[in-house]
Amino acid sequence: MSKSYAILPCNGLDKCAGCITKELAIKLTETTDSQIICPVLYRTVDIRYNKIVKEKPLLVIDGCGTRCASKIASEKNLKVDQKINISDEAKSNNITIENNLRLGKDELKLVDIITDKLTKEKEKVKRASSTVFPQTFEYEIYKKDKFTFKVPKEGFLFNENDCWVYVVGNRARIGVADYVQHSLSDIIFFEPPKTGSEIEQFGEAGTIESGKAVFEVVCPVSGTITAINENLIESPELINESPYEKGWIAEIELSDFESDKDLLYDFDKYFEVLKRKVDEFHV
Repeated sequence: MSKSYAILPCNGLDKCAGCITKELAIKLTETTDSQIICPVLYRTVDIRYNKIVKEKPLLVIDGCGTRCASKIASEKNLKVDQKINISDEAKSNNITIENNLRLGKDELKLVDIITDKLTKEKEKVKRASSTVFPQTFEYEIYKKDKFTFKVPKEGFLFNENDCWVYVVGNRARIGVADYVQHSLSDIIFFEPPKTGSEIEQFGEAGTIESGKAVFEVVCPVSGTITAINENLIESPELINESPYEKGWIAEIELSDFESDKDLLYDFDKYFEVLKRKVDEFHV
C-alpha cells in the first residue's frame, strides 16, 4: 500500500509553481489516502487539522525558494516527514516551468514524476543511524575582540566553505563550522537534504537561514544521505549553540573518501584559515 500523507502545500496560486503544487496535492489525494491542509486556514484555525497532522506523516510542498509552506510548518513547530520543492524538482528533471497558470504537458509530466516518486514502494533509508559518534570534543580557541571561535583538535576535516566532516568507518557526519554560526548570527530555519539521495563532494547538503543570509551547506564528502538531524527542523538554533555536536546536519554513507580527503583541511591548516578569515572580517 502506498504511503499517505498530511499535505501542507504552497498557497502561491499566482505562480505556475504554486499551481503545480496544488495539482500534485490533489493527485496524491486521488492515488493515496492523503489529506490536504489548507495553508491559509491552518495559520488561523489550526485546530481543524490537528488530528490529521498527528495521524499522518507531514509532506510539505513548496513552489519556489520563498518556501511559504515550510515556514508555516516551522512556525507551528510541526515535525516534517518529507519536503518537496517544485522549482528544484523541475530543474533536476530538466523541465522548464512556464509562466502560464494553466498547466501544460511538461508541468503535468512533472506532477506525474513527483507522484510516482512519493508513492512508489521503496526500501526506506533508516534515519536513525546505528553508527556511534562521539558527543564531546576538545577544542582550540581563537579570540578576536569580543568573539570566541572554536575548532575541534582531532577527528574533523574541513572544506574551504567552512563545512566539516567527522568519519567513523564508512559513515560520516557533516555540519558547519563555528565560524559559520558566528557569521550568520541567530539561525531561524533549516532545510535538510533528502535521505536516500546521492551527493557529490561540494554538492549542496541543505541550507540554513538567519535574518542576515541563507547559507548553503557544501558537502565535504561524496556518498548517500542516510540520516538527517531532525532536531534541527524544530530547533535550528542548535547550530548556534552546538555546531559540532548537537547541531550536526546529516549522516552519509561514504563512496570515495580516500579521494575526497585530498581536498579537505586538517586541524592545523583549517585553524590557520579560520584565523585569517576572522582577522580580515574584523579589520
